[in-house]
Amino acid sequence: MSAGDAPELRPRIDAGLVRRLVDAQFPEWRGLPLRPVEHDGWDNRTFRLGDELSVRLPSAAGYREQVAKEQAWLPRLAPLLPLPIPQPVAEGAPTDDYPLPWSVYRWLRGRPVVLLGDVSQDAALAEAIGRFLVALRAVPVDGAPGPGTHNFFRGAPPEVYGEEALAAFPVLGTAAASRARELWREATASRWEGPPVWFHGDVAPGNLLTTDGRLSGVIDFGTCGVGDPACDLVPAWTMFVGRARDVFRSTVGLDDATWSRARGWALWKAAITVRDRPRDPESRATLARLLA
Repeated sequence: MSAGDAPELRPRIDAGLVRRLVDAQFPEWRGLPLRPVEHDGWDNRTFRLGDELSVRLPSAAGYREQVAKEQAWLPRLAPLLPLPIPQPVAEGAPTDDYPLPWSVYRWLRGRPVVLLGDVSQDAALAEAIGRFLVALRAVPVDGAPGPGTHNFFRGAPPEVYGEEALAAFPVLGTAAASRARELWREATASRWEGPPVWFHGDVAPGNLLTTDGRLSGVIDFGTCGVGDPACDLVPAWTMFVGRARDVFRSTVGLDDATWSRARGWALWKAAITVRDRPRDPESRATLARLLA
Protein backbone atom coordinates (compact mmCIF):
# COMPACT_ATOMS: atom_id res chain seq x y z
CA MET A 1 0.00 0.00 0.00
CA SER A 2 1.56 3.28 -1.07
CA ALA A 3 1.37 6.46 0.91
CA GLY A 4 -1.21 8.03 -1.33
CA ASP A 5 -1.09 10.21 -4.39
CA ALA A 6 0.12 13.79 -4.05
CA PRO A 7 -2.00 15.89 -6.41
CA GLU A 8 0.55 18.57 -7.22
CA LEU A 9 2.97 18.68 -10.12
CA ARG A 10 5.89 16.29 -9.80
CA PRO A 11 9.34 17.70 -10.52
CA ARG A 12 11.42 15.94 -13.16
CA ILE A 13 14.01 13.85 -11.35
CA ASP A 14 16.79 12.18 -13.30
CA ALA A 15 20.42 11.24 -12.78
CA GLY A 16 21.59 14.57 -14.19
CA LEU A 17 19.63 16.54 -11.59
CA VAL A 18 20.84 14.33 -8.75
CA ARG A 19 24.44 14.63 -9.95
CA ARG A 20 24.20 18.42 -9.88
CA LEU A 21 22.64 18.43 -6.41
CA VAL A 22 25.24 16.11 -4.91
CA ASP A 23 28.22 17.82 -6.57
CA ALA A 24 27.10 21.29 -5.46
CA GLN A 25 26.11 20.48 -1.88
CA PHE A 26 28.40 17.56 -1.01
CA PRO A 27 31.62 17.97 -3.03
CA GLU A 28 33.28 15.20 -1.03
CA TRP A 29 31.10 12.74 -2.98
CA ARG A 30 31.61 14.38 -6.37
CA GLY A 31 33.64 11.50 -7.74
CA LEU A 32 31.28 8.71 -6.73
CA PRO A 33 29.33 7.01 -9.53
CA LEU A 34 25.56 7.54 -9.55
CA ARG A 35 22.92 5.17 -10.91
CA PRO A 36 19.19 4.47 -10.49
CA VAL A 37 18.16 1.64 -8.22
CA GLU A 38 16.74 -1.57 -9.64
CA HIS A 39 13.29 -0.93 -8.17
CA ASP A 40 12.03 2.58 -7.44
CA GLY A 41 8.98 3.81 -5.56
CA TRP A 42 6.18 6.30 -6.17
CA ASP A 43 6.68 8.72 -3.28
CA ASN A 44 10.42 9.09 -3.78
CA ARG A 45 13.12 8.57 -6.39
CA THR A 46 16.22 6.75 -5.24
CA PHE A 47 19.72 6.58 -6.73
CA ARG A 48 22.74 4.63 -5.57
CA LEU A 49 25.77 6.80 -4.88
CA GLY A 50 29.00 4.83 -4.96
CA ASP A 51 28.95 1.54 -3.07
CA GLU A 52 27.94 2.79 0.37
CA LEU A 53 25.38 5.57 -0.10
CA SER A 54 21.98 6.27 -1.64
CA VAL A 55 20.19 9.52 -2.53
CA ARG A 56 16.43 9.77 -1.98
CA LEU A 57 14.32 12.62 -3.31
CA PRO A 58 10.58 13.20 -2.73
CA SER A 59 8.72 12.90 -6.03
CA ALA A 60 6.25 15.70 -5.14
CA ALA A 61 5.81 18.44 -2.56
CA GLY A 62 3.23 16.35 -0.71
CA TYR A 63 6.04 14.12 0.53
CA ARG A 64 8.44 16.84 1.70
CA GLU A 65 7.51 16.54 5.40
CA GLN A 66 8.78 12.97 5.40
CA VAL A 67 12.39 14.07 4.90
CA ALA A 68 12.74 15.85 8.24
CA LYS A 69 10.81 13.10 10.01
CA GLU A 70 13.11 10.36 8.74
CA GLN A 71 16.20 12.45 9.49
CA ALA A 72 15.03 12.91 13.09
CA TRP A 73 13.52 9.53 13.90
CA LEU A 74 15.32 6.80 11.98
CA PRO A 75 18.51 7.12 14.07
CA ARG A 76 16.38 6.71 17.22
CA LEU A 77 14.45 3.72 15.89
CA ALA A 78 17.40 1.81 14.44
CA PRO A 79 19.06 0.59 17.67
CA LEU A 80 15.73 -0.77 18.95
CA LEU A 81 14.77 -2.83 15.92
CA PRO A 82 15.82 -6.38 14.95
CA LEU A 83 16.59 -5.55 11.30
CA PRO A 84 18.53 -2.77 9.58
CA ILE A 85 16.59 0.31 8.49
CA PRO A 86 17.81 3.34 6.51
CA GLN A 87 20.52 5.41 8.21
CA PRO A 88 20.54 9.12 7.31
CA VAL A 89 23.94 10.57 6.50
CA ALA A 90 23.05 14.06 5.27
CA GLU A 91 20.12 16.28 4.35
CA GLY A 92 20.16 18.16 1.06
CA ALA A 93 18.70 21.64 0.67
CA PRO A 94 16.14 22.79 -1.91
CA THR A 95 17.39 24.58 -5.02
CA ASP A 96 15.88 26.38 -7.99
CA ASP A 97 16.14 23.13 -9.99
CA TYR A 98 14.66 20.98 -7.23
CA PRO A 99 12.62 22.94 -4.65
CA LEU A 100 12.36 20.21 -1.99
CA PRO A 101 14.59 18.84 0.76
CA TRP A 102 16.23 15.47 0.09
CA SER A 103 18.35 12.89 1.87
CA VAL A 104 21.51 10.84 1.63
CA TYR A 105 21.48 7.46 3.41
CA ARG A 106 23.77 4.54 3.99
CA TRP A 107 23.12 1.93 1.31
CA LEU A 108 21.18 -1.06 2.62
CA ARG A 109 22.05 -4.29 0.86
CA GLY A 110 19.34 -6.73 -0.09
CA ARG A 111 16.90 -7.52 -2.88
CA PRO A 112 13.39 -6.06 -2.65
CA VAL A 113 10.68 -8.68 -2.17
CA VAL A 114 8.81 -7.19 -5.14
CA LEU A 115 11.55 -8.58 -7.43
CA LEU A 116 11.37 -12.13 -6.07
CA GLY A 117 8.17 -13.23 -7.77
CA ASP A 118 5.28 -14.88 -5.96
CA VAL A 119 5.80 -14.90 -2.17
CA SER A 120 2.14 -15.35 -1.27
CA GLN A 121 2.76 -18.71 0.39
CA ASP A 122 6.10 -17.88 2.04
CA ALA A 123 5.27 -18.50 5.70
CA ALA A 124 8.83 -17.79 6.85
CA LEU A 125 8.72 -14.34 5.27
CA ALA A 126 5.28 -13.70 6.77
CA GLU A 127 6.58 -14.60 10.22
CA ALA A 128 9.68 -12.42 9.85
CA ILE A 129 7.61 -9.39 8.84
CA GLY A 130 5.28 -10.02 11.76
CA ARG A 131 8.17 -10.19 14.22
CA PHE A 132 9.55 -6.91 12.91
CA LEU A 133 6.18 -5.20 13.36
CA VAL A 134 5.87 -6.51 16.92
CA ALA A 135 9.32 -5.09 17.72
CA LEU A 136 8.41 -1.78 16.11
CA ARG A 137 5.25 -1.52 18.22
CA ALA A 138 7.37 -1.92 21.35
CA VAL A 139 9.58 1.13 20.65
CA PRO A 140 8.90 4.08 23.02
CA VAL A 141 6.70 6.77 21.48
CA ASP A 142 7.61 9.87 23.49
CA GLY A 143 7.44 12.87 21.18
CA ALA A 144 6.82 10.74 18.09
CA PRO A 145 4.57 12.03 15.27
CA GLY A 146 0.91 11.01 15.25
CA PRO A 147 -1.34 10.82 12.18
CA GLY A 148 -1.13 13.84 9.89
CA THR A 149 -0.28 15.16 6.48
CA HIS A 150 3.28 13.85 6.81
CA ASN A 151 1.99 10.26 6.51
CA PHE A 152 -1.41 10.72 4.86
CA PHE A 153 -3.11 10.01 8.20
CA ARG A 154 -1.81 6.50 8.74
CA GLY A 155 -2.46 5.62 12.36
CA ALA A 156 -5.89 7.26 12.33
CA PRO A 157 -9.11 5.22 12.00
CA PRO A 158 -9.77 4.12 8.40
CA GLU A 159 -12.86 6.32 8.20
CA VAL A 160 -10.49 9.23 7.60
CA TYR A 161 -10.87 8.03 3.99
CA GLY A 162 -14.53 7.06 4.32
CA GLU A 163 -15.91 9.47 1.75
CA GLU A 164 -13.36 8.40 -0.83
CA ALA A 165 -13.83 4.68 -0.13
CA LEU A 166 -17.62 4.76 -0.32
CA ALA A 167 -17.50 6.74 -3.55
CA ALA A 168 -15.16 4.17 -5.12
CA PHE A 169 -17.10 1.02 -4.20
CA PRO A 170 -19.73 1.28 -6.98
CA VAL A 171 -17.06 0.79 -9.66
CA LEU A 172 -16.53 -2.74 -8.30
CA GLY A 173 -19.93 -3.95 -9.47
CA THR A 174 -23.18 -4.43 -7.58
CA ALA A 175 -22.40 -7.58 -5.59
CA ALA A 176 -18.81 -6.58 -4.80
CA ALA A 177 -19.88 -3.07 -3.79
CA SER A 178 -22.46 -4.49 -1.39
CA ARG A 179 -19.87 -6.75 0.23
CA ALA A 180 -17.38 -3.86 0.36
CA ARG A 181 -19.87 -1.65 2.19
CA GLU A 182 -20.51 -4.44 4.70
CA LEU A 183 -16.79 -4.80 5.39
CA TRP A 184 -16.41 -1.03 5.61
CA ARG A 185 -19.09 -0.88 8.32
CA GLU A 186 -17.13 -3.49 10.29
CA ALA A 187 -13.89 -1.60 9.73
CA THR A 188 -15.31 1.66 11.03
CA ALA A 189 -17.18 0.20 14.00
CA SER A 190 -14.18 0.32 16.35
CA ARG A 191 -11.26 2.50 17.37
CA TRP A 192 -7.81 1.68 18.71
CA GLU A 193 -8.29 1.64 22.48
CA GLY A 194 -4.68 1.21 23.52
CA PRO A 195 -1.91 3.79 23.79
CA PRO A 196 -0.39 4.91 20.47
CA VAL A 197 2.28 2.59 19.09
CA TRP A 198 4.80 2.84 16.28
CA PHE A 199 3.83 1.64 12.82
CA HIS A 200 5.67 1.63 9.49
CA GLY A 201 2.70 2.71 7.38
CA ASP A 202 3.67 1.10 4.05
CA VAL A 203 4.52 -2.57 4.55
CA ALA A 204 4.76 -3.37 0.85
CA PRO A 205 6.98 -5.74 -1.18
CA GLY A 206 9.05 -2.84 -2.49
CA ASN A 207 9.98 -1.78 1.04
CA LEU A 208 11.13 -5.17 2.31
CA LEU A 209 14.68 -6.38 1.58
CA THR A 210 15.89 -9.98 1.53
CA THR A 211 19.30 -11.60 1.54
CA ASP A 212 19.71 -15.33 0.84
CA GLY A 213 15.95 -15.73 1.00
CA ARG A 214 15.55 -14.12 4.42
CA LEU A 215 14.11 -10.76 5.40
CA SER A 216 17.18 -8.59 5.95
CA GLY A 217 15.99 -4.97 6.06
CA VAL A 218 13.01 -2.62 5.97
CA ILE A 219 13.12 0.67 4.08
CA ASP A 220 10.94 3.72 3.32
CA PHE A 221 9.63 4.98 6.65
CA GLY A 222 8.04 8.05 5.05
CA THR A 223 4.56 7.10 6.29
CA CYS A 224 5.66 5.96 9.75
CA GLY A 225 4.27 7.42 12.95
CA VAL A 226 2.44 6.44 16.13
CA GLY A 227 -1.22 5.61 16.61
CA ASP A 228 -3.36 2.67 15.53
CA PRO A 229 -1.15 -0.11 14.03
CA ALA A 230 -3.99 -1.48 11.86
CA CYS A 231 -2.50 0.04 8.70
CA ASP A 232 0.53 -2.27 9.04
CA LEU A 233 -1.58 -5.43 8.82
CA VAL A 234 -2.58 -5.06 5.18
CA PRO A 235 -0.02 -7.67 3.96
CA ALA A 236 -2.57 -10.24 5.17
CA TRP A 237 -4.45 -9.41 1.95
CA THR A 238 -1.93 -7.68 -0.30
CA MET A 239 0.90 -10.23 0.06
CA PHE A 240 -0.16 -13.54 1.61
CA VAL A 241 -2.64 -16.38 1.27
CA GLY A 242 -3.39 -19.60 3.13
CA ARG A 243 -0.96 -20.71 5.81
CA ALA A 244 1.36 -17.73 5.22
CA ARG A 245 -1.51 -15.36 6.01
CA ASP A 246 -2.36 -17.36 9.14
CA VAL A 247 1.27 -17.23 10.28
CA PHE A 248 1.43 -13.48 9.70
CA ARG A 249 -1.76 -12.94 11.68
CA SER A 250 -0.72 -15.14 14.60
CA THR A 251 2.75 -13.58 14.77
CA VAL A 252 1.48 -9.99 14.72
CA GLY A 253 -1.28 -10.71 17.23
CA LEU A 254 -3.82 -7.95 17.96
CA ASP A 255 -7.56 -8.31 18.33
CA ASP A 256 -10.29 -8.94 15.79
CA ALA A 257 -11.39 -5.30 15.78
CA THR A 258 -7.91 -4.19 14.75
CA TRP A 259 -7.92 -6.75 11.96
CA SER A 260 -11.27 -5.39 10.77
CA ARG A 261 -9.80 -1.89 10.61
CA ALA A 262 -6.81 -3.31 8.75
CA ARG A 263 -9.15 -4.83 6.21
CA GLY A 264 -10.70 -1.39 5.83
CA TRP A 265 -7.32 0.17 5.03
CA ALA A 266 -6.62 -2.52 2.43
CA LEU A 267 -10.12 -2.22 0.99
CA TRP A 268 -9.90 1.56 0.61
CA LYS A 269 -6.58 1.41 -1.20
CA ALA A 270 -7.56 -1.47 -3.49
CA ALA A 271 -10.87 0.17 -4.39
CA ILE A 272 -9.42 3.55 -5.33
CA THR A 273 -6.63 1.87 -7.30
CA VAL A 274 -9.14 -0.18 -9.30
CA ARG A 275 -11.17 3.00 -9.80
CA ASP A 276 -8.14 4.76 -11.27
CA ARG A 277 -6.46 1.75 -12.95
CA PRO A 278 -9.21 -0.82 -13.65
CA ARG A 279 -6.82 -3.39 -15.08
CA ASP A 280 -4.28 -3.28 -12.24
CA PRO A 281 -3.75 -7.00 -11.49
CA GLU A 282 -2.40 -6.63 -7.96
CA SER A 283 -5.33 -4.53 -6.78
CA ARG A 284 -7.77 -6.90 -8.45
CA ALA A 285 -6.15 -9.84 -6.64
CA THR A 286 -6.23 -7.96 -3.33
CA LEU A 287 -9.93 -7.17 -3.79
CA ALA A 288 -10.69 -10.81 -4.45
CA ARG A 289 -8.99 -11.80 -1.19
CA LEU A 290 -10.71 -9.01 0.73
CA LEU A 291 -14.21 -9.72 -0.54
CA ALA A 292 -14.03 -13.51 -0.25
